[in-house]
Amino acid sequence: MMDGDQAWRRQNMGRLLNRAIARFEGRVFDLLHQQGYTAVRTSHIGLTRNLDLDGTAITELARRAAMTKQAMGELVVQCEAIGLVFRETSAEDARVRIVRFTAEGRQWLEAFRAAIEQAESEARQGIGSAAFTEMIGALRTYLADGCEI
Repeated sequence: MMDGDQAWRRQNMGRLLNRAIARFEGRVFDLLHQQGYTAVRTSHIGLTRNLDLDGTAITELARRAAMTKQAMGELVVQCEAIGLVFRETSAEDARVRIVRFTAEGRQWLEAFRAAIEQAESEARQGIGSAAFTEMIGALRTYLADGCEI
């Protein structure tokens, strides 16, 4: 048990947000696993959250996810292996590889959306609708200054 002088280590905003993210995303993945989507990992979300429906260049995906092009390339390889995405050469520039969702990837994306909606609904019920709405608004306000949402 921590005394009051050390509570800041476990009760600061960053720690609480990290634990909330872990709980929320854990629930989303539980729901996806119940639907048979067991191959997708948390790390793959950095790709799928940033991939436009009409395709996105790997360099842009890396920028959006705040990671190196090499790290994003590895995620693309992993997501290709499980059938979520494929790569093709850009029609405008043969040096650029465009990543696109496969048909299976688009089905997974719909399941991901539904899982997020359910997890958000559960969170809203757990903390109350007004508190949930206020929290979302407060987070958007906090992130609006210099952060890409």
